Amino acid sequence: MRLGKVRFESKYRTIQYYHAEEGWGIRWMCQQLGVTKAAYYKWLHRDIPAAEQENILLSQLIQEYDDRFNHILGYRRMTLYINRFNSKHYSKNRVHRIMKVLDIHSVIRRKRKKYQLSTPETTAENILNRDFYAKAPNEKWATDVTEFKWYDGPVVHKIYLSAILDLYDLSPVAWVLSKRNDNKLVLDTFEDAIRNNPDAKPIFHSDRGFQYTSKVFQSKLQKQEMVQSMSRVGRCIDNGPTENFWGIVKSEMYYLNTFTDEASLCNAIADYMNFYTTERIQSRFGGKTPAEVRAEALNAGTPTQYPIPVNKRIQKYKARYAA
Repeated sequence: MRLGKVRFESKYRTIQYYHAEEGWGIRWMCQQLGVTKAAYYKWLHRDIPAAEQENILLSQLIQEYDDRFNHILGYRRMTLYINRFNSKHYSKNRVHRIMKVLDIHSVIRRKRKKYQLSTPETTAENILNRDFYAKAPNEKWATDVTEFKWYDGPVVHKIYLSAILDLYDLSPVAWVLSKRNDNKLVLDTFEDAIRNNPDAKPIFHSDRGFQYTSKVFQSKLQKQEMVQSMSRVGRCIDNGPTENFWGIVKSEMYYLNTFTDEASLCNAIADYMNFYTTERIQSRFGGKTPAEVRAEALNAGTPTQYPIPVNKRIQKYKARYAA
């Protein structure tokens, strides 16, 4: 593993290892690897440069954090975690370079399923209109339901997670698990959100699922004086934050494990929801967690603004496919 710029670093380390562990002859190994014995001894007794020592320390931290967070950290968040919890100031490029040397990468998300059409009772306009930026907590909420599977031999069981996100801090203001994807699941999630935020009157955005178009649910919104907004048919990007949230949960927790009982799956989801809210720091928030951002905003007269960074790749995709 070559972290610095020492020529033949990997060969010298190989010779050092097999001489110490297997007792192989240094002269013979040098001949086989095409290096001189003098050059090897010069490397062995060298003074390691400060930059190389720092790279070795950084590589150890990267391996530690990769194992601790179950391989979910890309180089950007790896940099945030290491800098925050070790009082360092490593650059993203430096961390990225060493992660490539170590062959450490974050897990890759799977493709999402296509949008399923439904027959609604009553729909609402897309009031949110993809404006996902919120200036304060409880200004805009977005919600959705997703499914998880666990396996009892060949038998497949499902469990459903309903969550409501606050678009200001991207924290789940409420989430509920159920064996049934029905009206009760969504109503329970909504009631939990109101118990936690009794004075909230946000724009409430969802897709056109039957739970959100039901008259019972819409009466709940009206009683709370909330404005309902719905994605257009077949436009999952209209509810982008929740779709992105599901992708994060599944790629960083669910797809990394195989669940064979309901309890272990439910516990894993609960643990991850807590991790996401209180431990998963985000670059958009300057290295803070959603819980920290929310607490600061609720205790401040004027909440800190966190504009959504412009992503040219996504803008190009929207212009071409999602207009």
